[in-house]
Amino acid sequence: MKKFNIRKVLDGLTASSSGTASPQPGTNQNDVIQETLQSEHFQLCKTVRHGFPYQPSSMAFDPVQKILAIGTQSGAVRLFGRAGVECYCQHDSGAAVIQLQFLVNEGALVSALADDSVHLWNLRQKQPAILHTLKFNRERITFCHLPFQSKWLYIGTEKGNIHIVNVESFTLSGYVIMWNKAIELSSKSHPGPVVHISDNPMDEGKILIGFECGTVVLWDLKCKKADYRYNHDEAIHSVAWHHEGKQFTCSHSDGTLTTWNVRVPAKPTITITPHGKQPKDGKKPEPCKPILKVEYKTTRAGDAFVVMSGGLSYDTGCRRSCLTVMHGKSTAVLEMDYPIVDFLTLCETPYPNDFQEPYAVVVLLEKDLVVIDLEQIGYPIFENPYPLSIHESPVTCVEYFADCPPELIPALYSVGSRQKRQGYSKKEWPISGGNWGQGTLSYPEIIVTGHADGSIKFWDASAIMLQVLYKLKTAKVFEKAPKGSKEEKPSTEIVDEDPFAIQTLSWCPASRMLCVAGVSAHVIIYRFSKQEMTTEVVQLLEVRMQGELNDVDSPDPAGDHPPTPSTPVPPSSSSPTQEGEPPEAQPFTSDDRPRDNGPGLKVWSAPLKQSPGYQVELVIQLVWVSGEPPQQITSLAVSSSDGLVVFGNSSGLAVVDYLQKSLLLNMSTSELYSPSDPYQRQPRSPRKTRQPSGDKDIPPVTSCMSRLSIFYTSMKKTYHSSNSPLSDNSDGNNISEEKSSKSPTSAKMSKKISSPTEQKTGLDAKDSSFSRSRSSSVTSIERESREAISSFHFSESFPRKTDSSPSPSLWLGTTQGTVLVLSLSLPPTGDQRLQQPVGVSSCGTLVRLKGGILTMAFLDSLGAVLPPSYEPWSEPNAPDEEKTRRRRPASPPPTQEGQDSQYAVVCSEKQAKVVGLPSQSCFFKHNITESSFVLRADVVQMAAGLCLACFCANGHIMTLSLPSLRPLLDVNYLPLTDMRIARTFCFSNLGQAMYLTSPTEIQRITYSQETCDNLQEMMGELFTPLETPEAPNRGFFKGLFGGGAQSLDREDLFGETAAGKASRSLAQHIPGPQGMEGMKGAASGVVGDLARARIALDERGQKLGELEDRTAAMMASADSFSKHAHDMMLKYKDKKWYQL
Repeated sequence: MKKFNIRKVLDGLTASSSGTASPQPGTNQNDVIQETLQSEHFQLCKTVRHGFPYQPSSMAFDPVQKILAIGTQSGAVRLFGRAGVECYCQHDSGAAVIQLQFLVNEGALVSALADDSVHLWNLRQKQPAILHTLKFNRERITFCHLPFQSKWLYIGTEKGNIHIVNVESFTLSGYVIMWNKAIELSSKSHPGPVVHISDNPMDEGKILIGFECGTVVLWDLKCKKADYRYNHDEAIHSVAWHHEGKQFTCSHSDGTLTTWNVRVPAKPTITITPHGKQPKDGKKPEPCKPILKVEYKTTRAGDAFVVMSGGLSYDTGCRRSCLTVMHGKSTAVLEMDYPIVDFLTLCETPYPNDFQEPYAVVVLLEKDLVVIDLEQIGYPIFENPYPLSIHESPVTCVEYFADCPPELIPALYSVGSRQKRQGYSKKEWPISGGNWGQGTLSYPEIIVTGHADGSIKFWDASAIMLQVLYKLKTAKVFEKAPKGSKEEKPSTEIVDEDPFAIQTLSWCPASRMLCVAGVSAHVIIYRFSKQEMTTEVVQLLEVRMQGELNDVDSPDPAGDHPPTPSTPVPPSSSSPTQEGEPPEAQPFTSDDRPRDNGPGLKVWSAPLKQSPGYQVELVIQLVWVSGEPPQQITSLAVSSSDGLVVFGNSSGLAVVDYLQKSLLLNMSTSELYSPSDPYQRQPRSPRKTRQPSGDKDIPPVTSCMSRLSIFYTSMKKTYHSSNSPLSDNSDGNNISEEKSSKSPTSAKMSKKISSPTEQKTGLDAKDSSFSRSRSSSVTSIERESREAISSFHFSESFPRKTDSSPSPSLWLGTTQGTVLVLSLSLPPTGDQRLQQPVGVSSCGTLVRLKGGILTMAFLDSLGAVLPPSYEPWSEPNAPDEEKTRRRRPASPPPTQEGQDSQYAVVCSEKQAKVVGLPSQSCFFKHNITESSFVLRADVVQMAAGLCLACFCANGHIMTLSLPSLRPLLDVNYLPLTDMRIARTFCFSNLGQAMYLTSPTEIQRITYSQETCDNLQEMMGELFTPLETPEAPNRGFFKGLFGGGAQSLDREDLFGETAAGKASRSLAQHIPGPQGMEGMKGAASGVVGDLARARIALDERGQKLGELEDRTAAMMASADSFSKHAHDMMLKYKDKKWYQL
C-alpha cells in the first residue's frame, strides 16, 4: 500500500493558470493519505443491455424452452426468457439478421444474415457463442427452414435453388433442389427467389417450395421430383400448412388468401379477400394491400385460427398497421402503434402434425413487442415484464445512481404501482423460459431517464435487471398551447416540437428532492410525498436573464457602468412575493405585443391535483427578452440542506431559495470575478446584429463539453437548431436585479438594461480594460466567446483562504476552465429560515484548468469523499406537529492554522487538479488527454477506495487514484461515433457505468474487477433441461392402415454416402473460436455442465428403461411359451401315438 505525503509538492505541478501557492508544511498525521486502490481492482467489461432491440428484423420462438429471439438490422440478437432473463449477442459482420431458427429444446439457434452467412449459436452457456459459420459465395440467402427434431437445414436462395446443411457439422449436403427441376420445363421465365420452404406435416418426405412469382411446388425428396405444381397469378408472400397435411393456404400481394388441396393443383379450393369489398355483380373484389404473412392454426374443440398481417383495403382510413385474427365467422382487426415486422402464433404443441391449440400471438413491431391472448374474449394483450419502454418518448438525459438508500426503491415502487394500466390479460406472461442468476453482489441501483415529452422515469437497476418504478409527467404543470399558436413563435424547431423535453436534472436520493430543467428554459422543483394533495395555485417565479448589450436597443456602451461593491444580494432586491401570497403565471398574447417578459410556457392556472409521488414545489421560468427566447439551461444543482436551487446557461446564473420562493442572485459569469482577479474579462459581444436563436450561421460554441448538453433528437436539422441557443456566446454585461413593475403578485428577476435613471447594484463587477481570452478548448474557434456555467457543487467547505472553519458554499465551474466560489450565509433553521434572507457573496476564483469544468468533489483530510449535506426526507404533507425540524448536518471540526483539512478535486475536459483547502494550493495535477477531450468525469466510490473516472471522446475509459491522480485504468473501449453516447454516458459508484447505445437501448458496463469476476453468476441461464413433449398418438386404425405422419430417414438422402459432396466453391465453412467441444467445455458454467450431464443421464436412463421394458417383455413371452410347452408335454406324455 503506497503512501503519498501531501507536504511534498512536486515542482511544476502548480501551473501559472492555477494561481495557487505551495502549501505550508505541517506535521499533522492528516497530511499522509493512504491510497488503497490499485490497478488490479479494475477491469472493463460489458454487463447487460436493456431496452427494445433497435431496428428489429426477425424473430423466432422455442415452444419447449419458451425463449424468444429477436434479430436486428445491425446484426444483433436479443434473447428473452422470463422477466429478468435477457441476453445480448452480436454478429461481428454487423449485417442484418434476416431469419432465426431455433433447434427446439436443443439449446441452439441458427441465424441467417443479409451477407449470406449462416451461424450456429450455442445457448447452453450464459453468454452464447457461435459454434459454426457457413458463408455462401455464389448465392444470396432468402429463406431458411429447420424441421422439428431434424438436423438438416433447408436454405432457399435468390436464384431459386435449395441447399441442405447439416447443423451438427455445418457442412453442405450434395443434395440440391435446382429451380429448373422444380418448375415445369415448359416455363420460360425464372420463378424468382424462394420465399417459403416447409415440410408436409404428415409426410416428411414431401416439402413445399414457394417461389415469389406465385408458383408453389410440392417436392418429393426421395424421388427427387415435383409431385404437384400450383400456379397463381399473384406473387406469394407466405404459405401455411393445415396440420393434417391435406391443404395449405397462401397469402398474396393483392390481399387475397388462396387455400389449395394438395391433390388438386389446377386451381385453389377457396379464394377470399378478407378485407376486400364484395361487389354485388359477382365480379372480383377490389385489390387490397399485400398480406405479408399468414398462419393457420387448428383447435380440437372449435374453428381454426387464421392470423395475418396486412391485407387492408387501400381506401381504408386507418393508416396504422393491423393484425387480423379470423376465428370461425368472427374477424378481429387489431390496430398496432407501429408497423409490424413479424409475428408468431404460440401453440401448445411443437409437433406440426397435431392440433395446434394456439393460445397467444407474439407481434414484433418496429418499436414495441406485443403479445395477444387468443383465449380470452376481446383478445387482450399481456402485460410486458421487460423494460422495453425506455424509448416510449425519446430519451434526452440520463443519470445513474448506485448504492442508493435502501428504502428509496420501495418508496418509488409504492407510488408507481398505482400508475399501472388496467385491461391486461389475467394470464401469466407466456415467454417464461430460463432461470435467474445467483449473484451475491446486490445493492440498490436506480437509473433516471428524462424524455422529450417531459416525462421522467425511475428504474430499478439492481442486480443487472431493469424494472420501471415510477413515471413523472412534468408537462402536467403547464397548460397546453392552443392550436395554431406555434406559427407565431419565432422559436427553434425543437422547442416547438417538444416544448417540455427534459434538458438536465438534479436529484438527491437521500432527501428525495428533484430539480428538473426543460428546453423551454423552465426549472421545476419537486418534493416527494406519499399522500395525495391538491395545489390551489402553482408557485411560479419568473426570471429575466439578459447577458448581451447588442440584444437590447440601448445606446450606452458596456464601459459606461461604474464599478459596484461586492455585497450580498438580499432577496428583497428580486421582489419576492409576500408571505402567503403565491406567485402566479403572467398571461400573455402574441398577437398584440412582443413576447418580452413572457415565458415560453404558461403554467397551469386552475387547482392542480397531485398524486402520491413527486409533487410540484416551485416552477421557475426564464422569460423572453427583446423578442428572443431565453438561452437553454446547461447546468443545474439542488441542495436540500440549504433549500437552494442554482441553474446557469450561457447568459449567467441564478440562485433561487425554493423555501421562501425568492430569487437570491441573478448575474452574468463575468460579474463573478473579483476586481483583482487577473482573469476578469471586460464584457463584450461579438455579434453585430440581432439574430434569432435558431439561426444556423451562428458560430459553434467554444467548449467541447458545451455541445453535449443538447438533448436527444434523431434529425440532424433539429439537432442543429437545438444547439444554436448554446452557440451564441459572448461576454455578459454588468447587470443587476430590479423590482418587478409588471405584476405585484409575480416574483420576477430581471437583468437590468443600461439606463442613467436606473439604480445599479451587483456583485464584484468592475469595468476593466484588461481582457484575456480564456478559451483553452481543443476546438476553440470563437476566441471572444461568452463564458457559460458548466457545473455546480454545493459543499460545506472553505470558500476563502482566511476561513478557519467550513461553511456553506457554492462552487461554480465554467466552460473556460475557471472554478469560482460563492459563500452562502444561511439563517438558523425553523421559522427564521423561512423569514430571514439568505446572503450570497462572491469569493472570486479558486483555480483554473484547461477546457470546460466537468465535475467537482471534496475530500476530507483522510482522503474520503465529503458528500453534499442534505435534509433527511420527511413527509411534506404531514400535519405540522408531525413534521421534523430541518437540521443541517454537523459541520466538520475547524482546521488548525496552516493546515489543509479538505481537498477539492476538479476535473475539466483536459486535466484534473487536487487543491488543498483553505490554502487553495494545488497539490496534484494530471493532464488527462492532449489530442482529445473528456466527455464525462465523476468522482466515484469503489469498494476499496475512491477514484476519478473519465470517458474521453477518443473512446478511452480511464480511472485515476485520489488524491494523487495516478493512472489506474486506461482502456480504449468505445470510439465516439454517436453524439448520443456522449450525452448519456454516466459513471456511478462501485464501478458501474452506462450509456444509451441506440435510441431504444441502454448498455451497462462495469470497470470493477470484483463485478467482472461475479458476472457469470449474476447472469441468468437461457437453457433449462426439459423433456420434449410426447409425439401425438397415431391411433389404432392409422397405424394399421398406414395413415398418420410418415417419417423419413434424411441421413440416407442427404448424407455424403447417398448425395455426395457439395461444391467447395459454393460456401465456406468457418469454425467457431474453439470448436463445438471446446466451446461447450470452456465457455459453459458449472450449471451448464451439470445440465448437460443431467440430460445425458436422462437420455441414458430413458434408453436403459426402454431396454429393460423390452427385456421384461421378452422374458414374459419366453416364460409363457415355456409354460405352454410344458403343459402340452404333460398333456401328451402318457398317450400312444394312435391316441393323439
